Amino acid sequence: PLKIADARQRIRHVFVRDLVLMALIGVHSHEIDRQQRVRINLDLSVREGEGGLDDKLANVVDYEHLVTGVQEIFDRGHVGLVETMAEKIAAMCLEDVRVRSARVRVEKLDIFENAQSVGVEIERFNHQV
Repeated sequence: PLKIADARQRIRHVFVRDLVLMALIGVHSHEIDRQQRVRINLDLSVREGEGGLDDKLANVVDYEHLVTGVQEIFDRGHVGLVETMAEKIAAMCLEDVRVRSARVRVEKLDIFENAQSVGVEIERFNHQV
């Protein structure tokens, strides 16, 4: 099985924790034109470069790029299912060929009064690697 971090395989774990954004998401009529809070968590398994870091941003997967990418997906407009949103985010993460796998959790935060969140978590692999 693929590990999310593995020194022997030169795999680094890059993550974004508890990113909360407003999104147009949901299948119910009251969700079509009303934004709601969504929490995103990303866990990426990233192949380290052979040449080392050299303290250069270009030599790593930039988490600012990941956060911006999620926001851009949200800005494209309404999505019906959290599953669809998770797939879009995973595909964005896997555009960088250094990313071997992406685990994406999408949670809607204000759906049930007696539940902190509801949502989905998926894991996708980069088949280019």
